[in-house]
Amino acid sequence: MIKNEREYRNIRSDVGKFRKTLEYLAKARVTGKISPRKIKIQEDATKSMIETLELELKEYEDVKAGKYKTALEWIDVLPVHLIRARITLNWTQKDLARRAGRSEQQIQRYEATDYASASLATIKQIGNIMQKQLSR
Repeated sequence: MIKNEREYRNIRSDVGKFRKTLEYLAKARVTGKISPRKIKIQEDATKSMIETLELELKEYEDVKAGKYKTALEWIDVLPVHLIRARITLNWTQKDLARRAGRSEQQIQRYEATDYASASLATIKQIGNIMQKQLSR
């Protein structure tokens, strides 16, 4: 995902460079400087990169144009879902703490404050641990 204008400009520039690579490969095919097999492999890889990057550019352009509706309401209910997931798994706070490499007291604090003191990385780690168990 493109996160800012600088990345957007850089990726647009990269797409241009990949297009020039395709032009070079087309000329190399005519001159016979590179084997047709190698040219095909390089063309396929280059086209794949262009396609991937163009999708990222389009997504960024759509977001900037307001075509994506961002739903942030889930942030308020995320702590409840984390606690529900732990209970669904029939885990105690101690069980979660052991699996997450935290102390039981830390998990108790997180849950008591609706994860207000937990970093996003910690929330993701805890969520991923429980998601893996829930999807079994």
